Amino acid sequence: MAPPRSKKRRPTFRRLLKTSGLKLENKLKNRRNKQENVAKKQRKEHKKLRAAVKDSAIRKPRPLETYRKRPEEEEDEEFLESLPTDMMEDDDVQQMTAMARHASFVTRDLSSCGPVHGGKKRSAEVMRGHEKVPRKLKRTEEKEVIHLLPIKDQRGVVPRSVERVVQKQPEEEEEDAAEEVEVEIEPEEEQEQEALTSQQREQLRVRKINERRLCIARLGSAVVSDPYSNIKRVKEMRGMLMESDPSVAVTVRKLVMVSLMEIFKDVAPTYRIRPLTPEEKASKVKKDTQLIRDFEEGLVSQYKFYLEDLEQTIKDWKQQKKKRSQAVGFQSYLGLAQVAIRCLCELLLALPHFNFHNNIIVVLVPLMNDGEQQVSSMCCDAFRKLFQQDKEGGASLATVRVISGLVKSLSFNIRPEVLKTLLCLRIKEVQMKKDIEDTAPKKRFMNNKEKRKSLSRMQRKWKKAEEKLEKELLEAEASESKEKKIKLHTETLNIVFLIYFRILKKAQKSVLLPAVLEGLANFAHLINLEFFDDLLNVLQHLIQSGDLTNRESLHCIQTVFTILSGQGDVLNIDPLTFYSQLYRMLPRLHAGGPNDDIVIVLRCLDAMLTRRRKQVSLPRAMAFVKRLSVLSLHVLPNASVGLLAAGRATVHAFPKCDFLLDNEVQGSGFYLPELDEPEHCNAQNTALWELHTLQRHYHPVVRRLAHHLSHGAPSDGSASLGVDLSRRSPVELFNIYSVKDMTFNPSIAPPGSKKKDRFGFGAALLDADLQSQAESVLAVTAELELDFTTTQFLMFQPF
Repeated sequence: MAPPRSKKRRPTFRRLLKTSGLKLENKLKNRRNKQENVAKKQRKEHKKLRAAVKDSAIRKPRPLETYRKRPEEEEDEEFLESLPTDMMEDDDVQQMTAMARHASFVTRDLSSCGPVHGGKKRSAEVMRGHEKVPRKLKRTEEKEVIHLLPIKDQRGVVPRSVERVVQKQPEEEEEDAAEEVEVEIEPEEEQEQEALTSQQREQLRVRKINERRLCIARLGSAVVSDPYSNIKRVKEMRGMLMESDPSVAVTVRKLVMVSLMEIFKDVAPTYRIRPLTPEEKASKVKKDTQLIRDFEEGLVSQYKFYLEDLEQTIKDWKQQKKKRSQAVGFQSYLGLAQVAIRCLCELLLALPHFNFHNNIIVVLVPLMNDGEQQVSSMCCDAFRKLFQQDKEGGASLATVRVISGLVKSLSFNIRPEVLKTLLCLRIKEVQMKKDIEDTAPKKRFMNNKEKRKSLSRMQRKWKKAEEKLEKELLEAEASESKEKKIKLHTETLNIVFLIYFRILKKAQKSVLLPAVLEGLANFAHLINLEFFDDLLNVLQHLIQSGDLTNRESLHCIQTVFTILSGQGDVLNIDPLTFYSQLYRMLPRLHAGGPNDDIVIVLRCLDAMLTRRRKQVSLPRAMAFVKRLSVLSLHVLPNASVGLLAAGRATVHAFPKCDFLLDNEVQGSGFYLPELDEPEHCNAQNTALWELHTLQRHYHPVVRRLAHHLSHGAPSDGSASLGVDLSRRSPVELFNIYSVKDMTFNPSIAPPGSKKKDRFGFGAALLDADLQSQAESVLAVTAELELDFTTTQFLMFQPF
């Protein structure tokens, strides 16, 4: 009985055609996976085979058999040696010696492992070298089967398929190339170099360096002249970073690093290159577009490999890691690392918009805290320049984030120079407050409903065109970029204040405190009002503790008054403690101390007396004017100029301070110069007698300012100042007349010549009265007759 017929309907060919697409794709995937697995297994087997061959070559050959001779055999040998050779003929002796020279495998001792034929040593070694090389198996090219549409003829439907060779990706080609057998360098070259003298070695080294330079120049000029076609030459130059010749390795690597850095600076575009999406890769493009895509892809990959090489050079120096090749010694690691760091710093400044800029920041920020002074200063200078030239704020934000993480991870154990770089941030340019922006009237456009109610059809048409034009103008003004810039600066400033407040809270006695106080004084006008009370309490506690230096205390006072003169003007606070502290500190500043502290004093006086003139009493202002005039006698000339200019600004802000120019006493009591409270020292009962002394100062500007103040600081008249002095601030005058170069500023005029242009003769050289007296005397002398005998007689006459 026949088996039962299956009820399932046999699929037709059309149904097979409909469902064959997915199956064919699965079959192709499975076939590719199998081929890849087979190829991987073959590569692993080849690798194991080469490792086994290399291990067998390294091992020393051992003798085939070792045994001791029996005592009987030793006796027989001694007996044979003791026999006389006189009994043998000469021909027999020569024949035996010839046979001994041509010993065969049967006659030689198997216990010895040395070569039998000394003359065939070279050929034997060559044969062994060939035996070490593994056999190269014939590689079958991987093929891919592509199924085409079937055709129909008289025989029926005929399926079609085509085989295509699979092209390997460049990464697989690099792996295969890396797995090739490495050719070992013959020791003959080393022996030849050892045989040369020191002068010949130096000449050989110079010749090799010149050859490498010419090669670098040839490759670099080819890339720069046509980067779209010759971007692959960068890979050849990058290969020279692995120079293995110990005599020129360090020099060549440095040259290649610097050359590649200059090439990337010239070739890199002015935009960031993004990776292509799969849809973009699959789409067909023009030939020129494909050329640009290949160039961008190659440039990004080579730039990435180059940065990795620089980073690895720095890591080798930090870890003192010895390489297998030993082409570079430990003493050369520092020089290579310094060149690598310099290249990274140049790329950080030259390509802030290009790819991997954040990676460069991550590598360089920890080096700012390095123990090597040259490396640390190089990185700090690079980031200062980056902050100064960063207009958008993206690079500054990334750098500040990494610095914040570094400070936190090292538990505040960093160098103060790291935090001082933050003073170069360009955040002062954004001074717009959020409240002002929110309350400012914004341009509002009418909706369609409002237009229909209030405007006619023609007016609506004109209104629509007008609104379109206004929107285009707003886009031209780049208002979005401005908002983005403000947002980036705000986030950057928040991270900076987080660093400062964290140090003030947890590490008040660290070496970072001066840098923190200086930074707070620099960015105090941008601090949020919420932090004012807590910050004032912390600063007051630091000043009263007495652990701060003069400069740190001045930074605290500057921070407080910068806050109070900015957003803090709405707070009803009288910082009398800080006035007393500054008044107490002024006598400590003198010419023997740092002259830069005077700049901070001038800024504090401007914020304390000039800007807050309505909150300051007259006795307090007069006390400060008196103490500034006393201090101007004990400092350098540029500091005296700044202090006298600050006194002039105070006199203009408080006109009643001219009481100090009068000798009469105003009120009761005596002036107490040793009292540190400006309110109760009775400054109105003294006079500015220091101005009289300063009018005889050797510096001409000090004399002019002292003369000006002694006459009440008038704006016109003979005692008034010129435009060059009256319109400049005290800080500007301090910097203009600086004496950092240890020279007179302004310079002293050279002495005039004592020689006269005209010379007279005779009486023209004498005064008129003197001339008349001389002529009268000469006339009387001419009338008298000289009698020498009488004079001689008188001279020898006895008394």
